[in-house]
Amino acid sequence: MHHPATAAMPSLRHSYFEDAQAIFAGTLFVSLALILFNQVGLLTGGAAGLAFLLHYVTGISFGKLFFLINLPFYGFAWMRMGREFTVKTFIAITMLSAMTEWSPALFAIDRLHPAYAAVLGGLLLGAGCLFLARHRGSLGGATIVSLYMQEKHGWRAGKVQMGIDCSIVALAFLVIEPSRVLYSVLAAVVMSVFLAVNHKPGRYVAM
Repeated sequence: MHHPATAAMPSLRHSYFEDAQAIFAGTLFVSLALILFNQVGLLTGGAAGLAFLLHYVTGISFGKLFFLINLPFYGFAWMRMGREFTVKTFIAITMLSAMTEWSPALFAIDRLHPAYAAVLGGLLLGAGCLFLARHRGSLGGATIVSLYMQEKHGWRAGKVQMGIDCSIVALAFLVIEPSRVLYSVLAAVVMSVFLAVNHKPGRYVAM
């Protein structure tokens, strides 16, 4: 016999529509952040940071580089995080690559201070990644590693992400001017603090 309270408990699993809107909103937020960064010559960490570095050096578009850089991580995600996570991550990365390619043609930014871009971009990145993480997805690269470490070892994803991101951003001193690197570090800190505060193990139980 089922306990009445247990029987009344709603399902905590996300519907397909909920997953779809979260993946779309998350990738849209992140694409806006990356467009802001590209406008003022900043970059972020992880696979996106590496794509930015190569973009600034080679002139190849960020979207194409980001898609290619993430290809090796799908195998790790499939083995360690499962099929659902990997499929959602692939969809998010493909959408983000497309959005960063096409979105600049839809609007123009005439004036933007690097500090404002860093803070707003960091918050947009954090919010976008949080949407994806709560719906079992990511934007690949370092995010896959940080989420895996949180699930398996209880390490906060924000702290792991901060360590990886700061390492990538440090390499930027070889490519872009120091002031832009410092603004990029500010963006990474804003994003990581946002994730550390809002993405704690066990706080969010829906799947």
